[in-house]
Amino acid sequence: MTQVFVALGANLEDPKTQLDNAVAALSALAEHQSLKVSPYYGSPPMGDVVQPDYINAVASFETSLAPIALLDALQEIENTQGRVRKERWGPRTLDLDLLLYGDAIIDEPRLKVPHYGMKERSFVLVPLAAIAPDLVLPCKTPLRSLISEKFLAELQLLGNDH
Repeated sequence: MTQVFVALGANLEDPKTQLDNAVAALSALAEHQSLKVSPYYGSPPMGDVVQPDYINAVASFETSLAPIALLDALQEIENTQGRVRKERWGPRTLDLDLLLYGDAIIDEPRLKVPHYGMKERSFVLVPLAAIAPDLVLPCKTPLRSLISEKFLAELQLLGNDH
């Protein structure tokens, strides 16, 4: 069994429902009823594309799936929920990013873990800390050391009612 962390984000077609549906789909991947989900947070979009704000969360669970098999399962959930890949940092019905796969460092053409941008993204770090406050990243950096007041101010807590 490997503990994994997955970032969830959506800003199209009722984003809260998109995240709720993704959480239900992730629960089917989680072994031993191990799924934990952070509160939902509102965040501004990245990049220069004009689009609605996002709803973001992080989920954690144990899995026996290999990294690429897990990536495939996450992409299937995205596709089932209408994900269309048009432009980088563009609007989306659902985005699921594999942040961490245990303590593994993976550098393959389809998969980079830890996720390449997670250390700079408030919408990843704050929800991650909500479910794993004492987490130490594979690079030995404590998660808490990466969260600044600026990061906390960038997000709007939307609640735990999912």
